Amino acid sequence: MGLILVLAVGSQLLASVLRIPALIVLLPAGFTAGALTDNVDPEKLLGSAFQPLVSLAVALILYDSGLGLQWGKLRGRARRVAPRLVIWGVPVTFALTAVVAGPLLDMSAKAAVMTGAILVVSGPTVVGPLLAFIRPTDNVQRILSWEGSLIDPVGGVLGAVVFAEVTSSSRHGVGHALGQLFLSIGIGVAGAVVGVAVLWFCLCKLKLDDVLRATVQLACVVAVAAVCDILHDDSGLTAAILMGIAVANLPAFDMPTRRPLSETLVQLLIGILFVSISATVTPESLHGLVLPTLGLVAFLVVVVRPFVVFGATIGTGLTSGERLFLSWMAPRGIVAAATASTFSAQLVSQHIGGASKILPVTFLVIIATVALYGLTGVPVARRLGVTRPGPQPE
Repeated sequence: MGLILVLAVGSQLLASVLRIPALIVLLPAGFTAGALTDNVDPEKLLGSAFQPLVSLAVALILYDSGLGLQWGKLRGRARRVAPRLVIWGVPVTFALTAVVAGPLLDMSAKAAVMTGAILVVSGPTVVGPLLAFIRPTDNVQRILSWEGSLIDPVGGVLGAVVFAEVTSSSRHGVGHALGQLFLSIGIGVAGAVVGVAVLWFCLCKLKLDDVLRATVQLACVVAVAAVCDILHDDSGLTAAILMGIAVANLPAFDMPTRRPLSETLVQLLIGILFVSISATVTPESLHGLVLPTLGLVAFLVVVVRPFVVFGATIGTGLTSGERLFLSWMAPRGIVAAATASTFSAQLVSQHIGGASKILPVTFLVIIATVALYGLTGVPVARRLGVTRPGPQPE
């Protein structure tokens, strides 16, 4: 456990010194540690508690991300584009990825559909650090921040629904799947309402110091996410992001701009999660998958993302530079890794063809997309004229 913590913080420290996105270091560090030692194995260390802890940690990350989403700052064109990218982007990415993943990765239809559902997400754990590093214009940054934060719970719920349909012994049809999707969203919304009410009482009616205000929020988010997940898998992610957005936007809450305790915890959680999940990927599982997965990444980057962005931004008035940069920013993050880690082992146990490839493929897609966008984001943004003035962050 100590080694995982040191690797998480050490990777972020090294990335800061090298002035590169931390995720480029975190994933190889976890993979290498898992391959070279028997100690960095969270499934052995935590057993059946590993996946629930991952879900709760992701809920905390999404809540913190929601606190940074203020609807009043999302004005004009950005307010029209961000929801479109989610509403249009999720089904399109899901369908195109599933169709291509089957023949390209030699998967069964069920495994390909599961892969498509997993890879729709982007997320604040990768988009936020990349945007801080690239420093695009406010308009572009707000669109990508909102898209990344909203698409994670949607993707998590979609993954849970698809998993239930894939593993079901009976064929329920599209109507049943849509019903489960709306049920999960409904549970998340209801949980968020209860959670916001509790937070309103604690933060607005009780006189708490800053530390206790932070810990009350953490406890409330964990409790609500846990209850929602018990009722329906991954509905806790929806509750968490909605709670964060509500607290950030409702006038009753007076939240400080800086949140040192939660920001430090979130940074630590991101490092630990990426190191832990990447450590579960073995070198043997990558055999024969690298080149096909790079082909899938190329398809996602060159075909799927531009198609989604240009379809979602028709008639929005965005400049060509803004549309092109949005087309060049869709990294995959911790929700994709967590969903793949949660479902792949269960699919393998049910002898679904190609299910063993889901986690290593997701791992490779995350590394490839983060490295590609992280290393090219700054020059691309400059070339397209969508960077903010001022020095790059140290």
